[in-house]
Amino acid sequence: MKKTVAVICLFFFVKSAFSQNVMTPELLWSLGRVAGVGVSMDGKSVVYGVTKYDAASNESSTSYFSIPLEGGKATKIDDPYKIVADPSLSPNGEYKLSHKPVKIHSTYGKDYYPDMDKSEVQIYNDLMYRHWDTWSDGSFNHVFMTKVDGSGEIDIMKNKTFHSPTKPFGDETDYTWSPKGKRILYVTKAKAGAAYATSTNTDIFSYDLNTLTTTNLTKGIMGYDNSPAYSRYGILAWLSMSTDGYEADKKGLIIMDRYGKKNLTENWDGTVDEFKWSEDGKQIYFIAASGGEKHLFAVNYPGKSKKEPIVKQVTKGPFDVTGIVGQNGKTLVVSRTDMNHAAELFTVDLSDGSMSQLTHVNDSIYQSIDLSKIEKRMITTTDNKQMVTWVIYPPNFDATKKYPTLLYCQGGPQGALSQFYSYRWNFQVMAAQGYIVVAPNRRGMPGHGVEWNAQISKDYGGQNMQDYLSAIDALAKEPFADETRLGAVGASYGGYSVFYLAGMHNKRFKTFISHDGIFNWRSMYGTTEEMFFVNWDIGGAYWDKENVAAQKSYSQFNPIDYVQNWDTPIMIVQGGKDYRVPIGQGLEAYQAAQLQGIKSRLVFLPNENHWVLSAQNGIVWQREFFRWLEETL
Repeated sequence: MKKTVAVICLFFFVKSAFSQNVMTPELLWSLGRVAGVGVSMDGKSVVYGVTKYDAASNESSTSYFSIPLEGGKATKIDDPYKIVADPSLSPNGEYKLSHKPVKIHSTYGKDYYPDMDKSEVQIYNDLMYRHWDTWSDGSFNHVFMTKVDGSGEIDIMKNKTFHSPTKPFGDETDYTWSPKGKRILYVTKAKAGAAYATSTNTDIFSYDLNTLTTTNLTKGIMGYDNSPAYSRYGILAWLSMSTDGYEADKKGLIIMDRYGKKNLTENWDGTVDEFKWSEDGKQIYFIAASGGEKHLFAVNYPGKSKKEPIVKQVTKGPFDVTGIVGQNGKTLVVSRTDMNHAAELFTVDLSDGSMSQLTHVNDSIYQSIDLSKIEKRMITTTDNKQMVTWVIYPPNFDATKKYPTLLYCQGGPQGALSQFYSYRWNFQVMAAQGYIVVAPNRRGMPGHGVEWNAQISKDYGGQNMQDYLSAIDALAKEPFADETRLGAVGASYGGYSVFYLAGMHNKRFKTFISHDGIFNWRSMYGTTEEMFFVNWDIGGAYWDKENVAAQKSYSQFNPIDYVQNWDTPIMIVQGGKDYRVPIGQGLEAYQAAQLQGIKSRLVFLPNENHWVLSAQNGIVWQREFFRWLEETL
């Protein structure tokens, strides 16, 4: 009988969510996902793609459109590169660049023993045997140059055991033509095995089509180097980090010309996300986190001048600029989000930074629902600093009522907590179900200076945990926040944060949700794949007893050592193909909760990685998220 009543209650909860004019998980997945392709070659129109997910078939499809630069009616098109310049095409139009995997190493049992062709054995002799969500099969991404008619294919990385595009997130921006088409630039990490797993040192290589020789353009720069792009006048720019092993190091904007190399943002206290040369080659536009938002900036190219480059902020407001699409004269096209709206394309007037919405793919949906109130608060931390904290209120918020309140713990750990719009950790959906969301820009996040960004490394359970508590304690004092109904939720480092808070929250929280969180640093170190991450952020190996920083992480900042203090319901979500935070982390935590008699639930996604990518899995994830909160908060 109790089970029947619970099902009926859940039905009415879900039905109520659907019947209100608010965002729901199903409505969220029905949104068109807009991505800019570029400005047309004649400068008169903008091309963009719209990806739609069909929950019933669990598949997605992308359509392309062209819209006048000044706005108006969009027209569906078949091939975007009939209108926009194809970056893979050589300057003379004879060749195209592409990439594909090339089998080099023996990995499978059948590679070694051809008569055992039905075996499923995998054999490894070094590290990076798996990465992100795939096991190594002995293949490497290589860049190919092919004639436009499909003939004359040339592997410009022949026999190299390196990847370009780089794994796991590299794409076509990892290679490009030189302006005259005499060279091909590509990004790779020229290392293998354990050296590959412990290093972030990618370089930009130049392949000369005349001499068939390859030159390392970034030799001696020891961190990430990527995103090479030329100005129309042949000046090369790229993004660069200086420290090997530190994946969240400051990203500088480097140029190389006849006068040498120069970091245009060296003296600017921020880190660059992405960039694009201006049409006239006199400046570079870039995106960077700033004060809990992401905005468009510009920096001048000084040429032979010895003057210091000047960084200027172009856009301002409570939103994120999420991508640079292209330029025509004084108009720049960008994509933009905020916590109430998915990405759409906007034009930016470069003379004053004003913006106009260009695409309107999701307007009809947003006009049919009530939106959340978004508030930017400054919270005083325990070390007397001011911390940006976003507060997202339910639609039609009534300050005379009390609302259950969620502390959102951001992942990364150095990911920006800005005006992003996620299709999983979506603040609009959370608020629409009746929850206040508190999202602090705790230590470790970009947009507040390099020192603030870097502080979290080797201090995972330290000041940033106090930052979390400062934020939730401040909001809990408000008369509209129900201090008896507080929850903490998060994924990745946010999932680690939830596990850690569960052992030291002093009964602040009534419920927890942790997704792909780190629970046990020792087993994490023994099973994760990119070793540079754990080496830098927690200090190194657990067996290195002389390493003070590492031993502090394994003893003082290890959630498993506080599990005996757990006393609060917890839902644990784990991806089966997550090799960054492997499956054992979630299972260890769930088993510990179950054996201690703590109300707990395991939501296992066997074919998802560190994220949730399929429509039906995403919707079930959302439904379970809110079902758990309904039961426990």
